[in-house]
Amino acid sequence: MTGTGSFVVVVGFDGSESSQNALQWAVDEAKQRNGQLRLVTAWSKPALAWYPAMLETAVGEIVTEESPEKTAGTLQAAALKTAEDAGVAATGQVVHNDSAASALLEAAKSADLVVVGSRGHGGFPGLHLGSVPAQVIGHAPCPVLVVRPKAS
Repeated sequence: MTGTGSFVVVVGFDGSESSQNALQWAVDEAKQRNGQLRLVTAWSKPALAWYPAMLETAVGEIVTEESPEKTAGTLQAAALKTAEDAGVAATGQVVHNDSAASALLEAAKSADLVVVGSRGHGGFPGLHLGSVPAQVIGHAPCPVLVVRPKAS
């Protein structure tokens, strides 16, 4: 256990279905251990991007796209509400980092367990394990649990 005396579970949350499953598992684990949850949501801004962005769709409609930072904050708030509704003490960290794995590994330094989904929003849907969980598994200083999707 960490020096806090409480079991600390770090969970990566990006809003994907996989991270939602990881969040639920982490909430349940923290609840069973009377522990606390630390949610980490990483965001990055593409080079030369300005927000809110005004975009024109193929049918000529104008839509706006929120900044990645604002989207991450909204996702984080929803995840914190999930923990609060379950009666689990939780803190959140929205991190500007081009590497979600680096953000999770930094948070893992003071954790007893890291929980991640098997894959996030990455562009290779056929992969069973995304790059973020692969990096966290290989470098975390504590146990890592990867939550896979439920079999259909």
